Amino acid sequence: MTMHISNGLGTDADIKDKNSAHATRMAGSVKTHAKTRILVLEEQPLLRYGISAYLNSQPDMIVCGEADSIPDARNKIAECKPHLLLTPVRLGTGNSFEFVKALKAEKPGLLILVYSAFKESIFAEWALRAGANGYLLKTAAKEELLTAIRDVLRGQIYVSRDLAMPAFQKSLGTSEQNRVSGNLPVVDNLSGREMHVFLLIGSGLDTKKIAHSLRLRRKTIETHRENIKRKCGLNSGEQLVERAIKFVEENSFLKRARSQ
Repeated sequence: MTMHISNGLGTDADIKDKNSAHATRMAGSVKTHAKTRILVLEEQPLLRYGISAYLNSQPDMIVCGEADSIPDARNKIAECKPHLLLTPVRLGTGNSFEFVKALKAEKPGLLILVYSAFKESIFAEWALRAGANGYLLKTAAKEELLTAIRDVLRGQIYVSRDLAMPAFQKSLGTSEQNRVSGNLPVVDNLSGREMHVFLLIGSGLDTKKIAHSLRLRRKTIETHRENIKRKCGLNSGEQLVERAIKFVEENSFLKRARSQ
């Protein structure tokens, strides 16, 4: 005759089952904070890898996808559903500002942080007016990238520390006031590439230097100059240079960039 001695806790198997169930309940009760999902758009593989590796090393971030072009980014957005898109400024074919504007219209909840080598503050303004949530210079320290992302996630607008923020905000407010009143400057009719050429002209660069800076043919820059003159109602190259220089000088947030 076999006797079973009860200790009030049940058999070893019962105790094991109870402990397992308790562990499961405890695990379920612990709140895990979801990481911010980030899509990195960068055409240069080495730079894209470095950015992704750095972001993935953060406890609150994860790179859910990488893209090397705007079409690729659109596909990856549909696939990995990021919270935030990190994208560089690119002008001409595949204009970043046009991409940001279209993307914000399609997915208003998607946060977009733009990073750029362009120190002219007008590009930060164009990025924000297109719908970006922040503008970061490529020369910024890597820690500033994290600051920018976290500020944007908190609902703030981030502009790189190296830009003249007070003057920039004043100019952005003036631009918005002009837009509401209908008093739009003629340069608003320029495309992204034309605006870039216009700013470089105002910064003192000639056609050859602009072509070298943008890695385009001189003939292409000359075509842009002609289009700018037509849209701005100018009759000569001298008038174009004068108008461009005046535009840069009248925008106080551009003065520091021009003097550097």
